[in-house]
Amino acid sequence: MPADAISEAPQSGRSTAPFRKVLVANRGAVAARVIRAVHALGCKAVAVHSDADAGAPYLEEADEVIRIGPAPARESYLNQDALLEAATKAGADALHPGYGFLSENEAFAARTAAMGITFIGPSPRHIGAMGEKTRARMVMAENGFPVAAGSGLLPADPDEVLRAARAIGFPVMVKPAGGGGGIGMAVARDEASLLRTVERARAAAERSFADGGVYLERFLERARHVEVQVLGDRHGQVRHLFERDCSIQRRHQKVIEEAPAPNLARGPAADIAQRAAEALQRLGYDNIGTVEMLMGEDGSFGFLEVNTRLQVEHAVTEMVTGLDLVAAQIRAAAGEALDRILPPRIDVEGHAVEARIYAEDPRRFIPSPGRLTRFRLPRGNADWRIETGYREGMEVTPFYDPLLAKAVVRGRSREEAIRGLRELLAAVEIEGPKTNIPFLLAVLDDPRFQAGEVHTGLAAEIRV
Repeated sequence: MPADAISEAPQSGRSTAPFRKVLVANRGAVAARVIRAVHALGCKAVAVHSDADAGAPYLEEADEVIRIGPAPARESYLNQDALLEAATKAGADALHPGYGFLSENEAFAARTAAMGITFIGPSPRHIGAMGEKTRARMVMAENGFPVAAGSGLLPADPDEVLRAARAIGFPVMVKPAGGGGGIGMAVARDEASLLRTVERARAAAERSFADGGVYLERFLERARHVEVQVLGDRHGQVRHLFERDCSIQRRHQKVIEEAPAPNLARGPAADIAQRAAEALQRLGYDNIGTVEMLMGEDGSFGFLEVNTRLQVEHAVTEMVTGLDLVAAQIRAAAGEALDRILPPRIDVEGHAVEARIYAEDPRRFIPSPGRLTRFRLPRGNADWRIETGYREGMEVTPFYDPLLAKAVVRGRSREEAIRGLRELLAAVEIEGPKTNIPFLLAVLDDPRFQAGEVHTGLAAEIRV
């Protein structure tokens, strides 16, 4: 696909390079996005690739390219030794993990720092504190942030598990303590199904995260998923960059995100965002992060987790604030203070909506790998931002997440942004693998979504 199908990242606003050379420990559109920010700051970028990604478009954007292993992620993008060896070989003085893979791995961040290479993300102690979800819940509660009813790590004793659920009240969500992305999450609506659900969740968590620990959380019907973007520095400052709504999910994974959150008054939105920033400032949080919450129908908020990394959906925040969040987190990692990185006043202008385009069956939501015999994306511009790691003729392999592209549209109003995103998605031409575009269009056309009546169960109610 033509290079101009990917819109430019926002300008960084800095003239001197914070690092000499940054290794980007990720792939595809994630790596391409980070590389553009690295170059905007005047640094050189080193890309890495597995055998499956040899010849991928993002490699052409880097100043240097290093092979790190075979196609399976555990032998390449999750191989800490291979990545650190590549960073040493390249002479990199910083490493950006992107999002996913090792971006929230405390041990990897610590090993990187121990080698004298700056890890572009929060300090290892913050990754560790927030990485184990039950510990994060306790820490945030101790710092005055509202936390949803839940349990600690569940013991092996079935009677203790049942007692924990009764104390919370059914239905409950069973969640892995050490993972994310919706993997292993499941709802138990009564005692009869609880123990089976817990065992399935433990098995999934062990397979995916090598950690079978799970916990319970009160499940709220028709809740909204609202999150606050924060940025900290190494001088004790943390600021929020407003909220996003990520309620449109399938299988507990976000597919449509927007900023600002619809049908949320600016007073309560500003209040919860400020409380999130103040809680993390008390903890000394020192880089980018996202405080994720559920919002009940009564307007109350309950803490879910802190993602100690850049998010897929960071682009909607960038579109309504004009900030480059990737460049900002790089500058913070280099030791620059927030009052130099961010303007004194940041306003939300307009509305932005993002859709994740997956290679998957739009009805069953199962991956659909295969060769992209046709892959044409519309041209990006100031209000249409399209990011991808693919081009026509490439193979979508089963080794990685089947995300093909993300499309973000900004409008003067939410209605205008939705219309623009629908127009963009209708113009996408993909042949070979099935895609979820029919599902995305069905969501955008749904009167409830258009009215901002969103909740985490809405996507399951929409038929393609």
